[in-house]
Amino acid sequence: MEWLQQLINGISLGSIYALIALGYTMVYGIIKLINFAHGEVFMIGAFIGFYSITGWGFGFFPALILSMTVCAIIGVVIERIAYKRLRAATRIAALITAIGVSLLIQNGVIYMRGAQPEAYPEVLANKTFNLFGAQISSQALLILSVSVALMIILQFIVHKTKIGKAMRAVSYDSEAAKLMGINVDNTISATFAIGSSLAGAAGVIFGIYYTKIDPLMGVIPGLKAFVAAVLGGIGIIPGAMVGGLVLGVVETFVSALGFSLWRDAAAFIILILILIFKPSGIFGKNTREKV
Repeated sequence: MEWLQQLINGISLGSIYALIALGYTMVYGIIKLINFAHGEVFMIGAFIGFYSITGWGFGFFPALILSMTVCAIIGVVIERIAYKRLRAATRIAALITAIGVSLLIQNGVIYMRGAQPEAYPEVLANKTFNLFGAQISSQALLILSVSVALMIILQFIVHKTKIGKAMRAVSYDSEAAKLMGINVDNTISATFAIGSSLAGAAGVIFGIYYTKIDPLMGVIPGLKAFVAAVLGGIGIIPGAMVGGLVLGVVETFVSALGFSLWRDAAAFIILILILIFKPSGIFGKNTREKV
């Protein structure tokens, strides 16, 4: 039952991509910005979790909550300092700024603590269960459970709370939302806070799952999460979840078939194919744009 084991591994990896992709897709849905600094927020989340576990003796859940809180604050600070002034600027100006913020955070972390990697401490007891002949680790199941729970909470926030309704209104038409009395600036900041907190959670989960973290760790998972967001339909929250899970499963099966050197390439091959055949993504709809 090797395929079942690989499927569960793929879903665990995909749930990490999905958590990061949600930040990309939420920000794009609201202000049409690809926030390439999002991968670095994920990296900061992993380091906050690491230091809170090794330095302060936190368990998994306190470290996860602290990481999500700090990353939410960092997300708001990035939005207020770097992006707020560029709302009326061209898309390319905002994109270049996002890449600049990404490089600034990477090099800032390297300057403060050095470039050496760290090994995540083992905070979760890792037992294995036999399910239909497949060996499944309790760690993979917990990671999957936490990721799914966070995604359900996000869906609840977006569809059932006042801030969620404001986010959907701003996404649909920010000018009309402003006329209806919605504070657009605060809504955008809340979007960055929620997206960044999910990236922080993904950082801690990634550290526990893969054990090794370093200041450049956000680059490839960040790009893959962007691919997942495009695959699902960027700007569409369920699309980011599905895209992340599909990408994780594809990568895991590519490795299982003996093409482990191609696992990173697989994500970008999927991106090329989706842009050629269905640029709007799995859940996206083609829209006309006046030029």
